[in-house]
Amino acid sequence: MRNRATTRERWLPGGFGFPLGCVASVVAVLAAELAGATARPGYALAALVPVILVVAAATSVTAAARTASIAWAVYSGFVLGRAGQLVFDATAGRAALVLGAALGAGLLGGFLVRAVRTARTHLLAADVPAPRPSPEPRTRSAAGTPVLPGNPAH
Repeated sequence: MRNRATTRERWLPGGFGFPLGCVASVVAVLAAELAGATARPGYALAALVPVILVVAAATSVTAAARTASIAWAVYSGFVLGRAGQLVFDATAGRAALVLGAALGAGLLGGFLVRAVRTARTHLLAADVPAPRPSPEPRTRSAAGTPVLPGNPAH
């Protein structure tokens, strides 16, 4: 069963993180293509690394891993292989390693940010006890006679 506290602390639930990461990956590759990534594939890889870092830090592990795999497929298929066919060569392997390292760094960074935020919340939360209820005023003495104001009961 999923830990609800961990899920609530993430910025994006996994259901939104994966599609957002996929769209961001495609947009990053398109922008890199416009900047000349066909001649220099490193441009597209450099554009994909921040996308993977942010998605990995902001969403679930599963959504981040799936986003990284889609990002690699977009890179391999549309930057290295121009026709959309996946390319399995040394450049694609290095890209997989770089995106995997970005995934690990993003997951670690997200974990550390959430841990610090949780620790800070717990440390700064003041544990102030509730005030004690005031005792009822004594209206009768121990002997059962009424107590008059200014006349202490014996």
